[in-house]
Amino acid sequence: MAGQNCLIANDWVCGEYVRTRGTELTEATLQHIGITLSSVLIGLFVAFPLALLARRWRGFAAPVLGATTILYTVPSLAMFSLLVPVFGLSAAVVVTGLVLYSLTILVRNILAGLASVPEEAREAARGMGFGPARLLFQVELPLSVPALMAGLRIATVSTVSLTTVGAIIGYGGLGNLIYEGMHSYFKAQVLTASVLCVLLAVVADVALLGVQRLLTPWARAGARPKKRVFARRPAKDLPGEAVA
Repeated sequence: MAGQNCLIANDWVCGEYVRTRGTELTEATLQHIGITLSSVLIGLFVAFPLALLARRWRGFAAPVLGATTILYTVPSLAMFSLLVPVFGLSAAVVVTGLVLYSLTILVRNILAGLASVPEEAREAARGMGFGPARLLFQVELPLSVPALMAGLRIATVSTVSLTTVGAIIGYGGLGNLIYEGMHSYFKAQVLTASVLCVLLAVVADVALLGVQRLLTPWARAGARPKKRVFARRPAKDLPGEAVA
């Protein structure tokens, strides 16, 4: 009765809503995760060659960075509206828009990560006979993991948030529930969907941080303080102590 009353009273926190709308919440969450993963992975796939081209040809860097920055300044509602005539009312509109937004973060962090690799490491690898491809994948990328993962974490968290805007065309994951709840003033739906969205962002960020720690074992080893070992002096060397 208390649970039903919270629905009737339109409370913000309502366990009965979560119990009765479990299927709807699950479907919205899975759609949100699918759109986010697709957008981030495609964005990374596009950003990586763009960053390599920008590093290889310096004249290409300014146009790439400038274009991705301009795309990031376009309001999401306007971006999705411009993409609808191309893709129609489909999830591709949301994914494409989120990919374009992620490029400015991913491209810059990939470039920053590659630039942070010590030149001594490159020279040592070349001296061992490493070619350009082997140098990139076996030396530069592993050493630039911290900067790369930092950009990936930011892009993922922002994508989780921006996915909700896709509700304007019906592909916003949890944003659909937030949008519907705001129109009907259904407090429990708005709060529950919003909390789930925040939890998704936190879980994604923690998961990527765990991946970063796995990929950089040397960083974990370097962070551990060294234990100081004190040797105990023999009893005969201690002044004032009797030797049995």
